[in-house]
Amino acid sequence: MVSIALNTEENAIWTLTEKQTGQSINFAAPIFEVDGKQLKAFPKQWDMVNAPDTLKNGVVEYKYKGILVADTSMSLQVTFRVSPLSPVVRFCYKLESKSSHSLTKTSGKDSLTYFSTNISGFQKFSEIRISDFNEQFHSFNLNDRPIDDRFFEDNMSVIGPILVSENNDATFLFAYEHGAQIPDRFIEFGLNSSKSITLKAKKGNYYNKQPLDALNPYETIWFEAAAVKGSKQTMAQNYRTFMLKDIAINTSSRTPYIYYNTWGFQERNKCWNGKKYLTDLNLEHTLNEIAVAHKIGVDVFVIDAGWFSKTGDWKANPISFPDSLRQIKAALDSFHMKLGLWYSPTQAAITSSVAMRNSNFKTSFNGHQGEPSEVWETEPSYSMCLVSNYWKDCASEMIRNAREYGNVYFKWDAIYQYGCNDPNHNHGTAENSETERLDCYSFELCKYMNKVVDSVNSVLPDAIVDFDVTEGWRSMGLQFLSTGKFFLMNNGPYYANFNLPMPEKMMWNNIFVYPGPARARIARSPLNYDEWIPSILFLTHYLPDAPESSQTINVASLILGQNGFWGDLLSLSKESTDYIGSLIEKYKQVREDITLSYPVTVGEVGSLPEIHEKINPENGKGVVTIFSMAAGGHKYSCVTKNKVDQSIW
Repeated sequence: MVSIALNTEENAIWTLTEKQTGQSINFAAPIFEVDGKQLKAFPKQWDMVNAPDTLKNGVVEYKYKGILVADTSMSLQVTFRVSPLSPVVRFCYKLESKSSHSLTKTSGKDSLTYFSTNISGFQKFSEIRISDFNEQFHSFNLNDRPIDDRFFEDNMSVIGPILVSENNDATFLFAYEHGAQIPDRFIEFGLNSSKSITLKAKKGNYYNKQPLDALNPYETIWFEAAAVKGSKQTMAQNYRTFMLKDIAINTSSRTPYIYYNTWGFQERNKCWNGKKYLTDLNLEHTLNEIAVAHKIGVDVFVIDAGWFSKTGDWKANPISFPDSLRQIKAALDSFHMKLGLWYSPTQAAITSSVAMRNSNFKTSFNGHQGEPSEVWETEPSYSMCLVSNYWKDCASEMIRNAREYGNVYFKWDAIYQYGCNDPNHNHGTAENSETERLDCYSFELCKYMNKVVDSVNSVLPDAIVDFDVTEGWRSMGLQFLSTGKFFLMNNGPYYANFNLPMPEKMMWNNIFVYPGPARARIARSPLNYDEWIPSILFLTHYLPDAPESSQTINVASLILGQNGFWGDLLSLSKESTDYIGSLIEKYKQVREDITLSYPVTVGEVGSLPEIHEKINPENGKGVVTIFSMAAGGHKYSCVTKNKVDQSIW
């Protein structure tokens, strides 16, 4: 475990110590540029702001504040969130001022250092990247990259968001909670030849002449620091538990539900059957699907795009669902299933009351508002700016929506990181350049997404928000995982990913839309996240289609934590639903254990054999899945790393 000591030295305003080894790391004061001058924000002394507060997830929050040595009109507040059982500490800063000041950029670039620390006592270093968009899989994947001495000698920088340092006795971790697709950088770790690291702003972290006064403090994003006795793998195991239990105050997004989403059928209906996306998205078809979804063990039934009459107001389509989803909710309740709905928080239909109330908060780019565009065969919609006061109306509408229809799950879609540089919102003024306002919007976007989710969860603590990152230019990082989860993969790669021509008579963009092992291999590729971040936070969809061999492969893949189905449920035979249902029933006996368990893998995805072990060492319960493409009845023997409960097969 770790301890925290507060100090008042410029190069050590607080210290993190790993208790068993006694090894420590000092965190230097953050440095802001205020009124054109560098301000080293270290206090004369620290005072506790209030008594420690225990949050809903058991994490304890501590707040301390101190008047700055450099300017007594300003103070720095530090907030720590610590779990009694975790070596990972979350922290953030707030710079406050009693008098009127401004954050500035005299060089034309961000001038903000969040922290720096010396790591000369360590020999091995790694950058853990989570926002590499891999075109082969059309998905983000985790990338664990070693950092050699040459990176330090040449004063290189890395994006992270996680940096790990190891020596023979201990491992330390540093991370920041934000989101961006590599190589786009808003924040970076600067490496120094003296073996020190500096976490610094790159772009968009604030705008030039941003007010700093009694009404406008500057609040940083959250950061993480951790220390363990042992290796990087020991750190990874502890960090994975932190992501599962401690980072999010409301933990419903971590529950291993089985999800079904209607879009797989909607897309199939258009591309294979020549109909429209919304042709069969209606009451009768949906009720029939719910009955089948229950048989195969689905917990959350998600109606995707098109259930509504218009975006913004988010009312059920009166033609497709004339009873406003009442029969659907009743059917789900009878099966003890939950309702989920597709939702795009940045869209508001032309005639919606939301668009009319928030006419000043439509996105604009270089002085021009975009033309309304059709949203999945519904009324054309305006694009709305979340980094504005519109975010409050968005949260209120989601709360109303959940109360009216009873949905506990929102699938968020179509939130692009670069969308607005309007000078009248909350990301810059007319004094700032269009580029600066755009960068600031892009940086602030995920923070405002979290504000919406936090507002919803304050009223509806069991609500789950799942952010679709199946496309590029979406905020991918640790920040959103502090409140929700990611909708990571649906069908996988497009024809364009492999430079393949689109078949003339086929409308489908996707390659892997057929049942069988190929699509499942693609979908399993992001399971490498599970070493650091639980796979339950990366919803990925598998096909339940016959034959049984494909169903076995898809279910065996799904239960490793990605937990999503889609496809044409009404095409399944009774034998298929009985078979899948029997497998999912077994899974549900051990799904909590699988979710808790650190992964043990042998072989890469698609190799011979590929083995995944998810066994809870506390009770021996879990799962082992073995995949092989070798023909001819070959058999494999597997000895698990963890002891198993012999009473369960």
